Amino acid sequence: MASRKGCVLCNGERRALVKIPSTLAPSCKECFFLHLENNVYNTIVRHALFKPGDRVAIAASGGKDSTVLAHVMTTLNKRHKLGLDLFLLSIDEGITGYRDDSLETVKRNEQQYGVPLKIVSYEELYGWTMDAIVKQIGLKNNCTFCGVFRRQALDRGAAMLKVDHIVTGHNADDIAETVLMNIMRGDFARLQRCTAIQTATDETIPRSKPFKYTYEKEIVMYAYFKKLDYFSTECIYSPNAYRGYARAFLKDLESIRPSAILDIIHAGEWYQSAQQVKINVPVAGGAGCGGTCVRCGYMSSSGLCKACVLLGGLDRGRPRRAIAADAE
Repeated sequence: MASRKGCVLCNGERRALVKIPSTLAPSCKECFFLHLENNVYNTIVRHALFKPGDRVAIAASGGKDSTVLAHVMTTLNKRHKLGLDLFLLSIDEGITGYRDDSLETVKRNEQQYGVPLKIVSYEELYGWTMDAIVKQIGLKNNCTFCGVFRRQALDRGAAMLKVDHIVTGHNADDIAETVLMNIMRGDFARLQRCTAIQTATDETIPRSKPFKYTYEKEIVMYAYFKKLDYFSTECIYSPNAYRGYARAFLKDLESIRPSAILDIIHAGEWYQSAQQVKINVPVAGGAGCGGTCVRCGYMSSSGLCKACVLLGGLDRGRPRRAIAADAE
């Protein structure tokens, strides 16, 4: 990582200590910090993600991505006078020895950054913890449940905070992995929209990814050199998640061609299909009573939202059937 060469960003005024992952340009720590922060700021401005006075919830897990996001968002808010009212929003999935420990990190971040924290739990919303779900269904399909529940929990938590926007720590690596996964699964509907920096419907709070063009390695180095307080343990229930195979493949590509991550993202952005692909959206006036779930009121393209379908399977002791229904 260290280098005797001068930093190319400040014309050699300081010694280079790192290399910018996407370009391998030698950089000093100070210029590297500005590189990442300016990259995020330019992304925010280019896509007009916020306006002064917006209440913004930062999805905070205690991991490196969300911790760096909280630090950078508070820094940019002050430096550029963005006028944002920031909050930390954490989801407690109920995973003993993992989420309970990471939430302690988020609570420290609340004090460190002076940003209010709201914690919403699966048990509070659904009556189930992930520990209880895994005990019933095993490890094979647990990520399906957690993904569906987490997306809805973020929306519900944001509604409790009455925010205008949610930001997540998804980085360039995450988005490139998603592009690869959708190609390998032949999921062209999701492929057409997975690179969008912002997602929203009339029924949900806008959700965006300020780290869309920021490499995971940059985030790791930023957290290390800034000595940020974050939780580094991976989820104990996702060692065999499908995303892991896409991640390993992407790392191999990156080792050969550092720009591969951004190249894949840009390819996804430019992807268009001549054939109209059906994408599930809430159907007004349909079985879901105007595009909402008849049981919980959350948006849905049918009578029951995905979370309620999965919960129904758990409550009846038939989770596999619920997964099949969710996939239809």
